[in-house]
Amino acid sequence: MPYEPLTSVLVKPAGPDCNMACTYCFYYDKASLFPESLKHRMSESVLEEMIKQMMQQGAKQVSFGWQGGEPTLMGLPFYRKAVQLQQKYGNGQTVGNGLQTNGILIDNDWAKFLRDYHFLVGLSLDGPRHVHDHYRKMLGGAGSWSTVNDHLKMMLDNDVEVNALVVVNDYSVNFPEEIYTFHKESGLNFMQFIPCVENDPKNTESTASFSVPADRLGEFWCKLFDLWINDFEEGKPTTSIRYFDSLFYRYVDLDAPECTLLPSCGNYIVVEHNGDVYSCDFFVDPEWKLGNVMHEKLIDMLNSERQHEFGRMKANWPEECDDCKWLKYCYGGCTKDRIRDPADDTQNHFCEAYKTFLEYSHETFTRLAGQWKMEQEREARKYRIQQLIDSGEIRPNRNDPCPCGSGLKFKRCCGK
Repeated sequence: MPYEPLTSVLVKPAGPDCNMACTYCFYYDKASLFPESLKHRMSESVLEEMIKQMMQQGAKQVSFGWQGGEPTLMGLPFYRKAVQLQQKYGNGQTVGNGLQTNGILIDNDWAKFLRDYHFLVGLSLDGPRHVHDHYRKMLGGAGSWSTVNDHLKMMLDNDVEVNALVVVNDYSVNFPEEIYTFHKESGLNFMQFIPCVENDPKNTESTASFSVPADRLGEFWCKLFDLWINDFEEGKPTTSIRYFDSLFYRYVDLDAPECTLLPSCGNYIVVEHNGDVYSCDFFVDPEWKLGNVMHEKLIDMLNSERQHEFGRMKANWPEECDDCKWLKYCYGGCTKDRIRDPADDTQNHFCEAYKTFLEYSHETFTRLAGQWKMEQEREARKYRIQQLIDSGEIRPNRNDPCPCGSGLKFKRCCGK
């Protein structure tokens, strides 16, 4: 296996603890893995060891994703300390910090800190009030939308960079246009839509009632795609939808930034509050525990045979996938989506949704990819011509034919 550089770590400093009670939460039950305490908080010693290793063993660009549970339960001083430790152990790296939060505890002090240290915030906001509050409840059962929406405005007023994280469930799947428009009008032009499928806790042979049906998800993606395309200006998107952005990479023959669209996974690791390290956010289970940051090196756990085994598991898609014309655009999707519903029999639960969407969007993506490649070639020609000019090898006048061979005058081509 090729050596995997240490570039990204997902940290759960408060473990599965949360100040909300969202119906569809997949992580709340992970508290059973840590029975020694009812309250889970990362100690300063674990924090320091993790950051020290990440900075000393990591690549030139490293990222920390702070997640949960609800990571703001740690309090703001914890993150001030984290930044101090990154600065202490850094050696010229570029460091990125991302905070995935429900937004409940965010105040002006938080907002100023997040802005000053360039944290990218992923805010869990499913859409307008009736969509968001359908499943995203407070511990007492009340809706959370009003507080979250107010705190979103506070962050935007403080120039915090905020993206929307939207869970697509059996209810929200009915409102693609309403959700998209709400986020756009709220100033959230970067959106990530996460299809939900989980086991029914009362009947593990079926999916939970809040899981999104595959056929409806396909319709959802198609409608969302139309909305995204309709907002293009001068051939460029004005909003970002992570799945569409990642899929575009595949159409221009690049590796997608989203791990679900890669042929294998396992390129990051998860650190729990007590230092335990796991293969993936969706596989925080004893079977996929790689070790503990207080006893093993992060870089060694990332490149362990066990982690490689996890990464290879993604390519164990059903045989019929090998002959599917869409395989290079999904690579079987996320591994977790093949095991949540026993009826899927290792097939991705959303396979039909992806097929429906890819059939619908393929022609447009192909056209956009062709335009992008032409633009790249044009920019490469301009760069080569500029090098020749800078070296004195050529001295075209503004009205001369462009040396790149486009047939245009230099002033209207590479001389712009």
